[in-house]
Amino acid sequence: MISIGGVIGAGLFVGSSNAVATAGPAVQISFLAAAALVVLVMQMLGEMAVANPDTGSFSTYADRALGRWAGFSIGWLYWWFYILVIPIEAIAAGEVLSGVTGVPGWLPAVAVIVVLAGTNLLTVRSYGEFEYWFALLKVVAIVAFLVVGALAVLGWFPGSSTSGVSNLWRNGGFAPEGGVAILAGLLTAMFSFQGSEIVTIAAAESEEPRKNIKKAIRAVVWRLGLFYIGSVFIVVCLVPWNADGLASGSYQAVLERMNIPGARQIMDVVVLVAVCSCLNSAVYTASRMAFSLARRGDAPAALAATSSGGVPRNAVVASTVIGLAAVVANYLVPEVFGYLLASSGAIALMMYMVIAITQYTTRRRQSDVSDVRMWLFPYLTLATIAFIASVLVLMAVLPGHRLELWLSLGLAAVLVALGVRLQRKQGPRPPHAEDAGRAAAVTGGGTAPDAEPARHRVGS
Repeated sequence: MISIGGVIGAGLFVGSSNAVATAGPAVQISFLAAAALVVLVMQMLGEMAVANPDTGSFSTYADRALGRWAGFSIGWLYWWFYILVIPIEAIAAGEVLSGVTGVPGWLPAVAVIVVLAGTNLLTVRSYGEFEYWFALLKVVAIVAFLVVGALAVLGWFPGSSTSGVSNLWRNGGFAPEGGVAILAGLLTAMFSFQGSEIVTIAAAESEEPRKNIKKAIRAVVWRLGLFYIGSVFIVVCLVPWNADGLASGSYQAVLERMNIPGARQIMDVVVLVAVCSCLNSAVYTASRMAFSLARRGDAPAALAATSSGGVPRNAVVASTVIGLAAVVANYLVPEVFGYLLASSGAIALMMYMVIAITQYTTRRRQSDVSDVRMWLFPYLTLATIAFIASVLVLMAVLPGHRLELWLSLGLAAVLVALGVRLQRKQGPRPPHAEDAGRAAAVTGGGTAPDAEPARHRVGS
């Protein structure tokens, strides 16, 4: 539920309309390809996470397999991505609440961040409880949409002004904008699945991390595929891909064509829950990555200190404060905020690439593999790496994504340079440096998250 909550945000309920408008009904191919990529990447990550659960997830594994510079750079890139998710979701929540209350949007945006950061500061359990209910409400909304949408497609929903699947080939055909548009839709679809990896970070703090990671990865992938691909199928069946109503959001456009009263108000509630859930996950994920980096000596040591309940409070506060600063930047200097957002545009692809290369390197070095294994190794792993590389090239070719690519690559280059310098200055990391980092965290005023000591005993 935590992983689902981290992935399903306003991007599904509202933003998927952009992908539909770009590729037409053929956007289903875009989402299928994106889902297939995520399945492969999550299987690779699952192989490593089950063997060695860690709140640093792929950053820690890259550190061990490729070198300190790799774990350092991808860890900070990932932290930066989720730092920017905080203001994105807060601003969306602020717009919804501003429309209801009439107050300036920045007030509810700041209030939502403060409240959800507060839940993260209490205990790991409080975060999990909030996220469980947020995710459950979203799942209920999606399942209800799939059911009523399927009834409308079959012509069994009373009062609906549309039915059938003729919109799949009307208005220019199945792929009205051609193959390039399908590839452009792939980029939107691919970023929609960003967040699946949160399950390996959160499960590392559970009582039985290996068991929970294995169980969650298998369940999350097919559920997300069903939710996204099923939703997009309903949308392109019931709403023409070039309809003006899509501008208000894909779900709302469908509900309005089904003549459901209060469609806008319904979607306002769903979107508010969705963005609060993603914001909650963003605070959690950013703080855990900062904690992991600090424990490895790649971030200020204060971020590794934890409360008696195992919460890295300094990391939560630091991540939240920077997220709040980005919200302020959006309202005072929106041009700067736009560049900040663009700098995270290709980080998801970079993360997928690092996971694939790390898994390839790790598997080649060891014969003992967990019971979660990447299929057809090394062929599927290498094919995944090649596919991700081709998508990065695609971003360089498409005008609408060039700025995102170059800013993301520029940020990555700076972090890689810093990581290489750090590795050369301090030398290779000692075999049990993370355990030493844990001792430093305890000395700094707390203990690490509850499941961590057990993880190190097993891992050693």
